[in-house]
Amino acid sequence: MTEVAFHFNAPDKVGYACRLLRKAWSTGARVVVTGASDLLKDLDVALWTFAPLEFVPHCLGATQGERVQARTPIVLSEAPRAAPHQQVLVNLGGAVPDGFERFERLIEVVTHDQQDRALARQRWKHYADRGYAIVRHDLAEAR
Repeated sequence: MTEVAFHFNAPDKVGYACRLLRKAWSTGARVVVTGASDLLKDLDVALWTFAPLEFVPHCLGATQGERVQARTPIVLSEAPRAAPHQQVLVNLGGAVPDGFERFERLIEVVTHDQQDRALARQRWKHYADRGYAIVRHDLAEAR
């Protein structure tokens, strides 16, 4: 069964995702990131620029073929069900990601924004109603 974790109180989704993906890549994890197209494009740009001396290998799934996606450790994709990796899924969107159950882990990133928090509550209820054990990480407490 998929391990579900909510990371609450992220200052912003793109900045937090950059740090999370850098850490995941350093451990050898294979990650799919899902969310709205505009947000994924912003994340693509941020991953190229957030740390000048570091490179986090990734590809924007919609612009790459299956072969490139399969070889890239981090794939940014609006359609996670079609992504080649099944280890970790990071959701930056507001809805329950289609096909999340095929991943070993799901990480939900939630900001301070009230609408984002309300959508996260709905996703939490969705997972809990289906019997998923949920881990809560409050990023404000970690600082």
